[in-house]
Amino acid sequence: MKAYLILEDGHIFEGESFGAQREVISEFVFNTSMTGYVEVLTDPSYAGQSVVMTYPLIGNYGVALEDQESAHPFVEGFVVNELSRLASNFRMNMSLNDYMIENNIPGIQGVDTRAITKIIRNKGCMNGMITTKNYKIDDVIDRIKSYKISGVVERCTCDEPYKLGTPGGYKVALYDFGAKRNIGRELAKRGCDVTVVPANTPAKYVLEGNFDGVMLSNGPGDPSECTGIINELKELIASGIPIFAICLGHQLTALAHGFETEKMVYGHHGANHPVKDLYTNRVYISTQNHNFMIKEDSIDPEVAKVWFRNVNDGSIEGMEYLHENIRTVQFHPEACAGPLDTNYLFDTFIDMMGGKKHA
Repeated sequence: MKAYLILEDGHIFEGESFGAQREVISEFVFNTSMTGYVEVLTDPSYAGQSVVMTYPLIGNYGVALEDQESAHPFVEGFVVNELSRLASNFRMNMSLNDYMIENNIPGIQGVDTRAITKIIRNKGCMNGMITTKNYKIDDVIDRIKSYKISGVVERCTCDEPYKLGTPGGYKVALYDFGAKRNIGRELAKRGCDVTVVPANTPAKYVLEGNFDGVMLSNGPGDPSECTGIINELKELIASGIPIFAICLGHQLTALAHGFETEKMVYGHHGANHPVKDLYTNRVYISTQNHNFMIKEDSIDPEVAKVWFRNVNDGSIEGMEYLHENIRTVQFHPEACAGPLDTNYLFDTFIDMMGGKKHA
């Protein structure tokens, strides 16, 4: 069946439908990963967005359900140049096409993903529609342009606290703003007693729970909309508890300190972004998925300094807070779908909690 991708700037791409045959309007971003499409589909940071994969052949190793980074996919739609006709992998449970049908995700293949990526790079992330109907552009353009991502953290967070790891290690409260599963796994692997808590959990719950540290997870959407969460973070920060933050958590921590964030032109989405540690001058390859960043001119140099910087565009990738036991990174150190370069940052968080080991 024919399918169409209609972008809000008027571009129309004709291809072939796969996955669920339904219509969807969302924001479109591109991802430069060569592998890890299961992890991309199930990364909650993509809530409200459709993903264009720049690597030309997708689906060749099928879907292994144990690779999911959440209980179900969060992307709105999926755009590929070529869907592999065969999937071969001893770990696979089903084909990518069947997985998308099962999870009601529409896809389009056979389109020029290079051209789509160049449009997004030049004009920025934009809204679009995947549909099997042959619309006239004037009939749908206002509907496409009016789409807005909102309330996505509430869609992604857990409903109630739950435990990971084993008792007796450092007690960590992991705020779930849309946390990828491997964040909890990496903490548990290091012997932590992890309690995953919903995004709107009051600071009082953590401060009265005798926790040794707090980790703030990745997540979707505009961080400045999370005003209630930011107010609770201010209370946690004032308490002096060690805090390590990832992605959305990194941005929310900055906002809680009075700094500002802004939307990037096309964001960072992929598993091959170089970041430089400004203390050691070492460069690491990182996984990233975000459309917002901290505004550098809003940072008070008496409060915080830049820890990591993106090698490609110079944007801020990490912060150290000078008078608090707080460090944050914009990228995803949990290494799913890879690479493993910055996985050591979980050990950094353990060191931050050192001397406060739970009895």
